[in-house]
Amino acid sequence: MPSPASTSKILFWILNVLLGAAFLAEILGPKASVALDQITIVLAAVAAVAALKRQLPLQNVLLAALIAAGIGGLTHAVSSSANFSLPFGPVVFGDAAGERIFNILPWTIPFLWVVAIFTARGTARLMLRPWRKVKTYGFWLIGFTALLAVAFDVALEPFAWHVKHFWLWQPTRIAVTWEGATLVNFVGWACVSLLIMMVITPWLIRKQPGNAGALDLHPLILWLGALLLFAVGCAGAGLWWPVMVDAAIAAVTAFFAVRGARW
Repeated sequence: MPSPASTSKILFWILNVLLGAAFLAEILGPKASVALDQITIVLAAVAAVAALKRQLPLQNVLLAALIAAGIGGLTHAVSSSANFSLPFGPVVFGDAAGERIFNILPWTIPFLWVVAIFTARGTARLMLRPWRKVKTYGFWLIGFTALLAVAFDVALEPFAWHVKHFWLWQPTRIAVTWEGATLVNFVGWACVSLLIMMVITPWLIRKQPGNAGALDLHPLILWLGALLLFAVGCAGAGLWWPVMVDAAIAAVTAFFAVRGARW
């Protein structure tokens, strides 16, 4: 009879195989369905949680995921309100994003925040691995996670609006935009990501004996897989500037993450 550890490992890899199949279906399929889009988001979030669970107690990881989903979802719900467009700007969610919670927020948005924060944090840990014993490492990790979460959103925006129609940005007085999203959106992502990280970081500190700086490439693979999906979708829609930006973000992130992992 398999041990609990073996069973957990088997389930982890089954989950990742399912996620990989969903990614391939999204990329290679002629036109992915709304259901497949939603399944992919959920699988990516669960995979990110499962990966972190290999290092930390499950209750800690689940609490961190709930906090990330709650804060990210709540701030997006507030931003989409008819009378209050902060912190992200005036956004209207489309039906493709999923059924709305309390007729306000699509249920997929909290899962999307878990993917963004958890993969960004794991990738930031790889990039900062050479400095993990520096006293200010925790602050650097929070800052780099927020920076990578913003980069994730930069890659996501053209894909989510023009390709998948998850949401629609309303015109504002700010002339400078990135595929419809104003600079306020990215400032909002930075601030909300910093807030999430400041709240969840105490729960993500390893307190048991062991190697807290153990190498884990899973978040980076998820991160690069997401950017590949965004780039392929944008290429199919003829959005070549976003494709080039996605490729640049992926290349820079991979370079510094692999460099840190080899330390």
